[in-house]
Amino acid sequence: MQTLNYGPYTISLFVGETSRDVVYAIMDESDAKEVWAALDEPKPTLAAVSGVDWNRELSPWPAPKAFRGSDDFSGAAPAFLRKLTGHIVPLVENRLDFTPSSRAIAGYSLAGLFALWAVFEADTFDRAASVSGSLWYDGFLEHMNTSILRDGVERVYLSLGDREKNTRNPRMAVVEERTRQMAELLEAKGIPVTFELNQGGHFNDAPGRITRAINALIKPAE
Repeated sequence: MQTLNYGPYTISLFVGETSRDVVYAIMDESDAKEVWAALDEPKPTLAAVSGVDWNRELSPWPAPKAFRGSDDFSGAAPAFLRKLTGHIVPLVENRLDFTPSSRAIAGYSLAGLFALWAVFEADTFDRAASVSGSLWYDGFLEHMNTSILRDGVERVYLSLGDREKNTRNPRMAVVEERTRQMAELLEAKGIPVTFELNQGGHFNDAPGRITRAINALIKPAE
């Protein structure tokens, strides 16, 4: 593992020996190590980005807070996406001795929302995984429905825990409905989508779910 730094962000870089796929994931180093150890061979290169202010930098536009005592979502994702694509991706790929054959972005929870939004907003990534993504986010489905998806997006992976919809928070209780609608929306735009429903709630086995998502993103097309 190599450790790179850009501003407040730390990038834990795990380089695959034979694969030419690169996956950028918003996650901390400990989860990244667990994911890396469990990935199928040949492993892709994994660049795990930590140090992100989730409510501020992963929210695409301002929205009220989700929980009492937490912060409002301030909508700074566009600025973070510019840092990711303009600085972090080049920093990582300058350390590689190959040109990526695919470049994916993956994330869990609000980072999953960001990953899906980013593949629409930037031409950097051709694959995306939204794992237990916060697709209940105010106005997100409507925004994605009217957004123009750029050419070159090859596949999207969506997953959710089967008990996530059982939350007492009515705002979040629509998450499974919205995730299924998102899968339909993407398929209507011509994007191959894998949707998986996992056992458990939102906080069950995040590293395992991310591992499955990355394996699905990088496997050869059938």
